[in-house]
Amino acid sequence: QFVLILILLMAMMLTLINRLISVRISRPIMKLNNSVTEYEEGKESEIYIGGSREIRHLGRSIRKSYKQNTALMQKIVWEQTERRKSELEVLQSQINPHFLYNTLDIVVWMVENEKPQDAVRALTALARFFRIGLSKGKTIITVRDEIEHVKNYLTIQKMRYKNKFEYYFEVEEEVLELSTLKLILQPIVENAVAYGMEFQDGDGEVFIKAYLKEEKLIFQVVDNGPGIMPERLEEIRAGKVVSSKKGSGIGMRNVGERIQLAYGKEYGIQIESEPDEGTCITLTQPKIAYGQEGELL
Repeated sequence: QFVLILILLMAMMLTLINRLISVRISRPIMKLNNSVTEYEEGKESEIYIGGSREIRHLGRSIRKSYKQNTALMQKIVWEQTERRKSELEVLQSQINPHFLYNTLDIVVWMVENEKPQDAVRALTALARFFRIGLSKGKTIITVRDEIEHVKNYLTIQKMRYKNKFEYYFEVEEEVLELSTLKLILQPIVENAVAYGMEFQDGDGEVFIKAYLKEEKLIFQVVDNGPGIMPERLEEIRAGKVVSSKKGSGIGMRNVGERIQLAYGKEYGIQIESEPDEGTCITLTQPKIAYGQEGELL
């Protein structure tokens, strides 16, 4: 009986010692595991370092690895941001210089035909057009400035096309101080004028709309021109058509690329057109107050 009791007591002591040793080893491992799990879930968690020498070494190695990954991700984000800015600047710089030449030709013609007031009006619109177009190198401007930019453009084009068309603006007041990519409307309006108004004889119409829908900023350019043939429309939607000599050097495809590059694939450009029924082009951007675009833009 004494031997049995002694064996039982020894067994109990061994179980207790084993338990204590197990807890001493497993608790730091559990804490390390929990800190790693929280870190992976995106929580601001410091990697646990404690326990035996081996577990502390493992914790320090994981912490060092995460810091290196964080630094690497920040570097990648910075490089992507810089590349994105460069791509936007390249796309945005492809403005057709022929517009400037054509406008100056118009001014010369007005001066030669003794129409100084019209020449002054054209030059004033041209100066405002390029002032907003340059915008001190900014990529983002207000909707108000973008609309003003298009108004100046249409003022000149109406003179050039000798009043073949009229233009109308329907802009909601609440969108004027929102931010927008610079020079996204003018290339679309340019296409509407170049293709839609070419054969009009005073009855051409171009509507420019800006409004909010489901927390998105929407621009629409609608014309009553000849429309686009289905085959050509499919090519334009597929991005196979390069801007023609009539259109802007930026072009519709370029505008769509710039919007998606800046805001993501869920935004961009949509084209609806029927032969002899006109064309409607819709640009979609996120609703962002001017000055709150963030570092990436």
